[in-house]
Amino acid sequence: MSRLRMPVVTRLALAGAAALAVVGSSLTPSGAPAAAADRPTYVALGDSYSAGVFVRPWDEGDGCGRSYRNYPHQVAERLGYELTDVTCGAAEVVEGVLEPQPSEKVLGPPTTPPPGGWDEKPAQIDALSDETDYVTVSIGGNSLGFGPIMTKCLELGAFAPVWKRKPCTDYYSDGGGGAAWLRGRFDRLDDDFDRMMARIREAAPHARIAVVGYPAVVADPSGCRYGHWNQLGSIRKGDMPWVDVLERDVNGLLEKQAADHGTAYVDTYGPSAAHGVCESGDAKWMYGIKDDLTGDGDQTDPPAGMCRQIPGSGESCTLIHPNARGLDNQAREVAEALRTPTSRG
Repeated sequence: MSRLRMPVVTRLALAGAAALAVVGSSLTPSGAPAAAADRPTYVALGDSYSAGVFVRPWDEGDGCGRSYRNYPHQVAERLGYELTDVTCGAAEVVEGVLEPQPSEKVLGPPTTPPPGGWDEKPAQIDALSDETDYVTVSIGGNSLGFGPIMTKCLELGAFAPVWKRKPCTDYYSDGGGGAAWLRGRFDRLDDDFDRMMARIREAAPHARIAVVGYPAVVADPSGCRYGHWNQLGSIRKGDMPWVDVLERDVNGLLEKQAADHGTAYVDTYGPSAAHGVCESGDAKWMYGIKDDLTGDGDQTDPPAGMCRQIPGSGESCTLIHPNARGLDNQAREVAEALRTPTSRG
């Protein structure tokens, strides 16, 4: 999904992280590692939730924030695939998969870009070919506007009258100021996703394709506390059920599109429902707004700009993304889907 942007305390970014997974290699009958030419080719498309942003160690070279622990890397290692990972934080269905991702929408980590900024990224679909055997795609949150929506929820939670228990829910529900806008975004996402799926099939006609849904952010809000920025900061507890419904609606759209195009759908929400941002310790598989980094190594992404004004002791503005345990959950579910014969796209 994308970066959040808002004034003062809650002007953030939801960019769309990680350690090398020790998951074994595909071996030839002789016991030697299979040559790359003998391995099925796998192309991973998607946004920050596929890239695994903010989980160490991540690739610092191009601003996409791809983690070496993300599910594309783990799945490729487990199943012996030759991986091309073109996932990128902040990618959208159109500006990301179908068309180039503009440089101003490449947001890291590192979230402080080099002088002159990051380069524009080629359309992810260009990585597909007749020779592609497997494709995963997880995209749509940024196209819907998840970042601006969460920004609005943060803003309203911070500044709406205390007596409004669920100001964000009211704003985006029928009769609220954002209802028509949100309906329009869902309609556009549905159209764009349909077009993207057709293009993926055209570009990789022999590939097995899987659409990967988003993991749970706040299926159970009971452990959340207002103003805790390693959770959902200034989003009010009364709005958290609506945030969950929004995410389930996005996943529902992705699942329907997968069915319409005869491809697999990978549910990462269900297995992560008890491990959202309101949990603590090892039970927490989702970063909050500003949180401590997970994964291996010592990479850092120090708060910069508006992130420095966010309260809390978290190392970085991690902006509601899966942490290392969340990436491991995604990898388990995607690997199982791709190795199951009935999930063939």
